[in-house]
Amino acid sequence: MRTPTWTEDELVLAGALVVRNGWREMRTEDREVQELSELLRSLPLHGPEALALPDFRSPGSVSRKTTDFMTNHGLYSGKATRCGKPTLLMIDAFTHREAEMLQAAEAIEEGISSGELYTIPKQLDEVDEAGATAIEGRLLVRRALARERDPKLRALKIKQVRRNGQPLRCEVCDFDFGHAYGDLGEGYIEVHHVTPLYISGTRETKLGDLACVCANCHRMCHRSRPGESWRTPAALREHIRKSVQDAAH
Repeated sequence: MRTPTWTEDELVLAGALVVRNGWREMRTEDREVQELSELLRSLPLHGPEALALPDFRSPGSVSRKTTDFMTNHGLYSGKATRCGKPTLLMIDAFTHREAEMLQAAEAIEEGISSGELYTIPKQLDEVDEAGATAIEGRLLVRRALARERDPKLRALKIKQVRRNGQPLRCEVCDFDFGHAYGDLGEGYIEVHHVTPLYISGTRETKLGDLACVCANCHRMCHRSRPGESWRTPAALREHIRKSVQDAAH
């Protein structure tokens, strides 16, 4: 078995280590490298076959990854090491969204230290049909999806919408299940996290973190593309507007 490719979660944690070190590589003997190696080997992402590999996320491999981050950064003047597209996308994310990506790393670290991320089962659609996930990491997607699928939380969100006298329809496209399907669709809607994954962290989900969406828009909110985060309803509305505008021209 070959050593598995680095996942977004692992790259987030490695990138945070490099950024906190001033975009400088770190050596195998550095304590932070050894601690990250142990953390990566504990993540609920890879099976026992990977853990049995002697070099799987070893201190040496972590050190090499920090070198990839340093030498492929735009300000580095020397020769860049060879690395894959996921690493290059993560370098770009940390370059342009440093504070947000550091928050994502902290959210993963908090979820691991609290034990929460070990207890959440794998979620349907945490990895999309193309094998991609949000750049903040699969584990944060897993946690957010688990919260979205909490039937009690969804019921409370629907109750809040109705109590405020608002129509129960998609906040992106205005689709109304009750209007389209009659009594079969009455009272049905899905909920989507509007709070970015790196902010949602380990805190309890609030009703204000959730938006009501139809199944189609929910799917498009979660659909991943390399280097991107998942979309908020506002971002998806803007995407639709631009698509319609482009089609008209």
